[in-house]
Amino acid sequence: MSIPLAAKAQSVKLQTIVVKIGTSSLTQTDNQLALSVLARLVETLSHLQRQGHRVILVSSGAVGVGCVRLGLRERPKSIEQKQAVAAVGQGRLMRIYDDLFTVLNQPIAQVLLTRSDLIQRSRYVNSYHTFRQLFKLNVIPIVNENDTVAVDELKFGDNDTLSALVASLVGADWLFLLTDVDRLYSADPRANPDAEPITWVQHLGDLNIDVGDRGSAWGTGGMITKLEAARIATNSGIRMAITNGQAPDNILKILTGEPLGTQFAPQPKPNNARKRWIANGLRPSGRLYLDPGAVQAIGQDGKSLLPAGIAMIEGTFQSQDAVVLCDLNGQEIARGLVNYNHHELQQIRGRRSSEISMILGYDGADTVVHRDNLVLNPDSLSPKLNLVAEDDEAR
Repeated sequence: MSIPLAAKAQSVKLQTIVVKIGTSSLTQTDNQLALSVLARLVETLSHLQRQGHRVILVSSGAVGVGCVRLGLRERPKSIEQKQAVAAVGQGRLMRIYDDLFTVLNQPIAQVLLTRSDLIQRSRYVNSYHTFRQLFKLNVIPIVNENDTVAVDELKFGDNDTLSALVASLVGADWLFLLTDVDRLYSADPRANPDAEPITWVQHLGDLNIDVGDRGSAWGTGGMITKLEAARIATNSGIRMAITNGQAPDNILKILTGEPLGTQFAPQPKPNNARKRWIANGLRPSGRLYLDPGAVQAIGQDGKSLLPAGIAMIEGTFQSQDAVVLCDLNGQEIARGLVNYNHHELQQIRGRRSSEISMILGYDGADTVVHRDNLVLNPDSLSPKLNLVAEDDEAR
């Protein structure tokens, strides 16, 4: 499907742009840094900054650079090894970026994040203010996951997801994923010569593709993580593009309307930053399955979720944790902050709000999820995304 004319004709305005580059684009076959690619990337981002755009770079490579520095031939597998190697590589990677950006008189800043920085509301807001101040100082933030201290349950897992969450955090206009393929295909073109290119995605729910099984030997992502990034970004009202990391100047061409790579149309976004945080910053702790009446009340009538509409509960969660709201077939309808823990909800599900105090022995909220703490899934009325992954072990 080709990019619509209306999308091609966009004028270039001052925008917030997040660019993610993966390890496979940053390194050569011998795992040494691809300095020519890095130089072109730095030139492109500095040019955007001089035009007045606000630019954030999400860069992989700390573990890969650390492996080269230490003479390791394989990527470490245990989290302790990764943390140690990332500690070696991160400083070296930033030094290279700083040297290159300094040639163009462009200041940069290192920003290391863990999942908890986006889960806890106060840290999420503080991260937002940090980025805003860096923009005011004409600084390009270079973001990476804080591999040195992150633990499994607080890891993003890949920089595709991290970049989408950062884009959502700052309310970006664009997210560019620079990768080792030039666009999205109907199957992995490295394994399937009949794979068809996809240039435009209006709704993620319309896709039915085979995304292969893993990323590169030294990276942690694959096409699955890029489509998850697209879900986060487009649901936050952000336009996203996947394009070849060997040609960073494709970013400039895409911004002027050239139909390069695969571009994803932004969907109607949550109307405030708090709802973007609920939709994307939080990791859901459970799932609530709703009867058809509750699905309609939430999805079409814009109402809060009442206990009477809950048919089944899955997971262990506390009050104010994030949960996914599903129909009886398991299709996601919305996400929200729940007012009761899972034990309490098991007791009051299917009952009227007027019965809550009698059942629990105290006066609780009339709603299970208030509409102010609820974010609809824009694809809830579209076909579900069908992702085929034979083996996700690499991630």
